Amino acid sequence: MRALRLLAIGSLFTVTAFAASGPPWISIEYPANPHDAASRGAFLMVNAFHHGTPMAFPVSGTAEGIVSGQRRTVSLEFKGTTRPGVYALHKQWSDDGVWTLVLSVTQGKGDGNTATAVVELASNGTVASVTVPTRRQGQWLIPTGVSIADVERGLRARAGRLAASK
Repeated sequence: MRALRLLAIGSLFTVTAFAASGPPWISIEYPANPHDAASRGAFLMVNAFHHGTPMAFPVSGTAEGIVSGQRRTVSLEFKGTTRPGVYALHKQWSDDGVWTLVLSVTQGKGDGNTATAVVELASNGTVASVTVPTRRQGQWLIPTGVSIADVERGLRARAGRLAASK
């Protein structure tokens, strides 16, 4: 019986050590399923993973925008769902202007422990694109950091195109 308990404890340590190796991953689910009570009314869903396993990692994000020529940042709040590692994001930013959502999942402190999705919104408010900046490491794609300066450049370019088209 003691050997069985030691084996179980050893297995737990192995699983814990395995889960701690490698970066997290983020994916965006859009549109949210209107037939699921947990996601009904959500703008989109954020999925947090470690490798292929859904994980209850902390999720954070901001809506970065330019409205009437003024720069705006809105801290976003997420709601957990009945699915592990899946978070609902309801719209918390203005209908006006140009917006980019910067959404992150974090598995701990230090480099390589955050994966960030950059979600550009179209002028009609829908998702225009989703990117997760990465670098190749061997056969793996490893998430890289996102600079607010890059987000700002993208916003300004899109705001300029929008203004020129009017």
